[in-house]
Amino acid sequence: MTEAQSRSTGLTAPGSTFAPFRFPAFRAIWTANLASNIGSMIQSVGAAWLMTDLTRSHQLIALVQASTTLPVMLLALFAGAIADNHDRRLVMLAAQVCMLIASGLLAALTWAGMIGPLSLLALTLTVGAGTALNGPAWQASVRLQVGPEDLPQAISINTIAFNLARSVGPAIGGLLISLAGPATAFALNSLSYIALIVVLLRWRPEMPARERQPMLASIATGVKFCAGSSPVRRVLGRGFAFGFAAVAFLALVPVLVREQMRGSEVDFGLLLGAYGLGSIITALWVAPARRRWGNERLLAVAQTAFALAMLPIASATTLPAALLCAMIAGGGWVSTLSTLNVAMQLRSPEAILGRCLAIYQAVTFGGMAVGAYAMGLLSDYVGVAGSLRMAAILLLILVPLLRWLAPMPARDEGRVIA
Repeated sequence: MTEAQSRSTGLTAPGSTFAPFRFPAFRAIWTANLASNIGSMIQSVGAAWLMTDLTRSHQLIALVQASTTLPVMLLALFAGAIADNHDRRLVMLAAQVCMLIASGLLAALTWAGMIGPLSLLALTLTVGAGTALNGPAWQASVRLQVGPEDLPQAISINTIAFNLARSVGPAIGGLLISLAGPATAFALNSLSYIALIVVLLRWRPEMPARERQPMLASIATGVKFCAGSSPVRRVLGRGFAFGFAAVAFLALVPVLVREQMRGSEVDFGLLLGAYGLGSIITALWVAPARRRWGNERLLAVAQTAFALAMLPIASATTLPAALLCAMIAGGGWVSTLSTLNVAMQLRSPEAILGRCLAIYQAVTFGGMAVGAYAMGLLSDYVGVAGSLRMAAILLLILVPLLRWLAPMPARDEGRVIA
């Protein structure tokens, strides 16, 4: 790391929670990424709520959530190979431009009254494809922004940015949709990509020399490593299982608010905002908790809390009754995913880091995509409340089952970063 570091005192002292902010590149990218994430959350609220206007099918409504995760499952392996074989900064730039164009087209079609269920899903799939391309390059680039001793904290702080956006973005989105319609929300998201594009154009990190491989051979190398590493396999299994069961909340909450609570788009935004607020609060202490309790105990607590929070939400008929549960669920979500992400990063060699993280994303987001489809389909038969309860029960069963079948790696097991 050759970039000059700012003076580190107090909250940004080395090894502290906010230590990564000592690095100018990390500060700039984090801030721009926060703006982009807020825009993305505003668009997610707009797309989910718009679909409830376009159709009464719970399956199609749940597919809005699946459409943002399915491309990650399908394209992540190729995206990981691209991230390892090419300049990660340029890969991120290409992804941001792709998402800007897709969001702009979504705004234009919605404003013109030409959007339908299938075109809405197609454009959210396109944005998801940009997310798939961006993800491995962005996560792997964190090592270029901070020192190795601050990598776990940087991952946690990046999670805070996403969940800060998840907190304020839906509330802004719900209010914006009620005042100006979903087309305005989509247009605002298009503009939100610009800040990150500018930062990436100005960032010039020193890139290590890379030995390029053919695409399929490059993918095979990453798959072979992950398949041959027992610690990595177990992390991947935990990611898929949690994503499959826990995504029921995000997939079905639009239907829950509209049909069971008889709420508005503002209520929808506030409920997702509470979910994000719980994520932020939890992300601030998850790293110390991980060091004190260990990965296994932290995951057990987080996933149990998430499941227990979904049970009363399934029966909620008013917004106040659901807000606290949504905050608890958000905390369980961020605790689980940040713990799995850190475990994966610490066990992935630099030369194939993008591919390892891509495989992690493909497996975890694949679980979410399959879970969103399954829970939406189930909801058409047993109702939203029944589907949420079944997802919560499944998650409670998985906590002891996965601890037995796929225990989290011990602290030094398989680590490639000290």
